Order: sequence, then structure tokens, then C-alpha cells
Amino acid sequence: MDLLRRLGGIHGPLMMHQSGGCCDGSAPMCYPAGEFIVGDRDVLVGLLDLRLGVGEVPSSVPDGDDAVPVWISGTQFAAWQHTQLVLDVVPGRGSGFSLETPEGVRFLSRARAFTPEENGALAEADPLTGQSWDEGRRPEPPAEPQVVAEAVDACPVPGGPRTDQS
Repeated sequence: MDLLRRLGGIHGPLMMHQSGGCCDGSAPMCYPAGEFIVGDRDVLVGLLDLRLGVGEVPSSVPDGDDAVPVWISGTQFAAWQHTQLVLDVVPGRGSGFSLETPEGVRFLSRARAFTPEENGALAEADPLTGQSWDEGRRPEPPAEPQVVAEAVDACPVPGGPRTDQS
């Protein structure tokens, strides 16, 4: 979140798109809002809320500079819809197209398979597409914290360490 806030201070409102391969593998890419054209069938996989700190739950949906929509192509969504994508920042060089490139870090997607209960809940809701976003539809505020201090808190490694944020 700190990196996104810093990039937003430099570049203005931001957006992200989960790459589907090609030039930089499957990396999440960060752009100034509107610089990457979101297609009608792209799917919103998350709306990052820059107002939040670790463990906080929002009372409303972010907008303006506080909102960083995260998109994925419809075909990529079909392949990944059973997983929670966790965005992380790690040392290294990002893609030449993504805003974090000169920062000495890169965005990285981690994934956690949804539980059967989570998959059931997701199956009941239609995904929010680029077309529905353009029509003004927005997701409901999440009921659980969305920001963790360490990626392992959201995407545990089986048999690995897990820190407790409670």
C-alpha cells in the first residue's frame, strides 16, 4: 500500500492489470488510471483501498485517488476464478511498462485456492466487468480486512510459518 500511495503521489490515480502472459509473464502491472484500456469483458478482481492500513475494514467503497482497480482479462479470469490473487511487492526489477520499475521493486501475484464455501459464494455473484464498471456498478465494501503486513498472512505456504495479526 505504501508503494501504491507513493506511485499515486507521483503519477496521480492508478489502476492495475493482471497480465496474462506475453512480455512480463503473469505479472500485475501498475499504470496511471486510464492509460491501459479496460475491455468490456475484463473482470475487476479487486478494488484496492489506499485509505486502509493493516487489518482495517472499510466502511465505504473507495473512489478517486483512494481507489486502485485491479483488472484481469475475461479469459484469464476464467482460468483463475477459483483463486484469491494476493498482490505483493518484492525486491527486483519490474516490467518496463509498470510504474514501479524505477523503484527497485516489482509487484508479484501470489495465489490461494478458494475454499468450497468461498467458491459457492462467488458462484452466486456475477463478476464486475469493464462494461458494468463503465455503467457505474461498483463492488460492495469488503467485510474483512484486505491489507496484511506480510503476504503469508493472506496466502499461507502449506506447512510454512504464519504470523498472527489479531
